[in-house]
Amino acid sequence: MVEWLLLLLPVAAASGWLAGRRSAESAHGSSHSQLNSAYFAGLNYLLNEQPDKAIDTLLDVLEVDSDTVEPHLALGNLFRRRGEVGRAIRVHQNLIEKPCLSSLQREQALLELGLDYMRAGMLDRAESLFLEALKRKSHVGTALRQLLDIYQQEKNWSQAIAIAQQLHEESGEATGPMIAHFYCELAEQRWARKQIMEAAQFIKQALASDWRCVRATLLQAHLAMEQSDYKMAIRCLRRVEGQDPDYLPEILKPLSECYQGLDRQDEFFSWLAEALERHPGCTPLILAQAASLRRQGEPEKSRRFLLEQLRQYPSVEGLQQLLALGVPKDIEAASEPWSLIEEVTRHLLKAKSSYACCFCGFSGKYCYWQCPGCKRWGTVKPFAGNT
Repeated sequence: MVEWLLLLLPVAAASGWLAGRRSAESAHGSSHSQLNSAYFAGLNYLLNEQPDKAIDTLLDVLEVDSDTVEPHLALGNLFRRRGEVGRAIRVHQNLIEKPCLSSLQREQALLELGLDYMRAGMLDRAESLFLEALKRKSHVGTALRQLLDIYQQEKNWSQAIAIAQQLHEESGEATGPMIAHFYCELAEQRWARKQIMEAAQFIKQALASDWRCVRATLLQAHLAMEQSDYKMAIRCLRRVEGQDPDYLPEILKPLSECYQGLDRQDEFFSWLAEALERHPGCTPLILAQAASLRRQGEPEKSRRFLLEQLRQYPSVEGLQQLLALGVPKDIEAASEPWSLIEEVTRHLLKAKSSYACCFCGFSGKYCYWQCPGCKRWGTVKPFAGNT
């Protein structure tokens, strides 16, 4: 009840002021009486917790003219911000129906109604209003951004690309990285339908839009692997380090598989050692190097390597791999505490997220190319440092 009073009393006050001003200007007492009657009826509805009737009555009193357009817009926007979208729509529709609005006022009211529809999830109606705004060249930046949001929600990637390109031309906004992800979405759709040539073309367009698009490079590599073109896949995967080294953990498994497919595992081991020199403390690289030493038949060297790395760059993952190598002979008597450490480590890793958004902090077990939290593209990355 208190919230409604705070929300509508300013409008009621404006209505009262308008009623008083108009009654002073009016030569007829009946007009004065009607305005005051409607005004106090609105207040009565408000005080009796009937906000819908209060809105209707106060809107009747607050007739639309040059003095009252702004209060109408403010009221509708206030409703929308508070989540009262139905009421916001009613206010803005009431405003649009009035013939006395100037062209600028009508365009503003239509824009606000479009934002109401967006908030209500009525995307088709919102799209129609924003497309009309583009035709009228009215509020172009806002209309383009809203349309971009709509087409992403609808997964209409071709339209999203067109709007993002238009937004760049209009505002200079760097939309290339976003467009690259839209092309990747199209590539994945075509790949799922076994339309490999079209998928490959969309991947090329993604990289043309943003040469640093790791997602496109990974798609290109996996496409090559599917065709057993391991040399091409290796070239793609090794390119990721130059695009964004934060994604190095994503290439370790497929890169190892490619070198194995060519029977050139020694080259993978060499690359791994060099990569670790370039990125010291990268936990996935440390774990991969330790695993590679074991695969080369050097478990003790792997243990010493892990101990050395854990002293410099402690991590739960590294500790778990060290524990997996077995209990050292000199502490067999302490096997019970050792088992407890293993159990605690397993629980810690089970609860730990593998990826996090570098913008909003969202974390999860999977690599989402569009963050579920902030909806930005390419901001969810692997945890690569020591934890």
